[in-house]
Amino acid sequence: MPTLETTVNGIKFPNPFVIGSGPPGTNARVICRSFADGWGASCAKTVSLDASKVINVAPRYGRLKDHSGEPYGWENIELISTMSFDQWIDEYKRVKDAYPDNVLIASIMEEFNKDAWFEIIERCEAAGVDMFECNFSCPHGLPERKMGAAMGENPDILSEVCGWVRAATTKPVWAKMTPNVTHIEDPSRACLAADLDGITAINTIRSVIGVDLETLRPMPTVEGYTTPGGYSCKAVKPIALRMNMEIATLIRDEFPGRTLSGLGGIETGEDAAEFFLLGADTVQVCTGVMKHGYKLVETMKEQLLAFMDKHGFETIDDFKGKALPYFTTHADLVRRQAEAKAEKAEAKAKRGAGITTDENWDGDQFVKQSDDLVG
Repeated sequence: MPTLETTVNGIKFPNPFVIGSGPPGTNARVICRSFADGWGASCAKTVSLDASKVINVAPRYGRLKDHSGEPYGWENIELISTMSFDQWIDEYKRVKDAYPDNVLIASIMEEFNKDAWFEIIERCEAAGVDMFECNFSCPHGLPERKMGAAMGENPDILSEVCGWVRAATTKPVWAKMTPNVTHIEDPSRACLAADLDGITAINTIRSVIGVDLETLRPMPTVEGYTTPGGYSCKAVKPIALRMNMEIATLIRDEFPGRTLSGLGGIETGEDAAEFFLLGADTVQVCTGVMKHGYKLVETMKEQLLAFMDKHGFETIDDFKGKALPYFTTHADLVRRQAEAKAEKAEAKAKRGAGITTDENWDGDQFVKQSDDLVG
């Protein structure tokens, strides 16, 4: 009987479905709701020591819909948490008091300041969080403070910051990567080389959702203006899968034993299975929860278990990374296709020749061989 229980970085997850950092993990109340509805873990909305400069606007979302009205693309210009850090410490404690056995992940983001990283980690850890996710990837918030993607796109800075983080805690730490780079392996390598436990990928893709053809203003429009935001939802899944494949290959080749938490457009158990087949250990969902609600996890778990049962897999590890060996270069594809065509041509030629010597007759194929000789 398949099971969704899994152990990642030494921590037991009842299932591999994790609430991705963002609105679905924006306070203790909703985090507790996610645990009540069956999520394996929750990554709380990103916190910093000083929330006074974090001011959201409205509207701050933009959506692209298909002909049926279903959103397939979602942009946000939302910032990290507006709650004070002191309040978040209380929120973490409330969650752990209510759900001591559930996995609570603190998403943290700070400036290029060693003392700040040590303080935020030490205080979160004292509040009882189980592990950390470093937000090196927010595409639009607080770049003037060199936070988020402004930090995550620079491997040299990441190497130093991740060294601080590793020195500050013995708990598992994931680094959440920005997709807004040419080669996601480079910043990922810097984080893993600094001894972080895993990578989360991907965060949202820097985007402009569109322009209103009536007002001629870009969207989402705030007092007539906007700013580029982060793109998510089903439309980004192919990009997320590609980058997960690249990071999983990096982990396999250079950092065996490290882990990968995949996200980007996941809304079904089948979506999750694709990420596992490309090397992910867990999957995260954020926009999907905003579309469908917390009970989405019930359906995803059923679908993933059905997939596993169909293929005879007992655990996530049984099929983790099974699709990775089938990626190669274009030159190799050309070679493989040429060899396959040559083999088919040779086999066809042999069939066309038929039996030419008596010793080639075969009792099991006698009727077919007779038919092949009919003019």
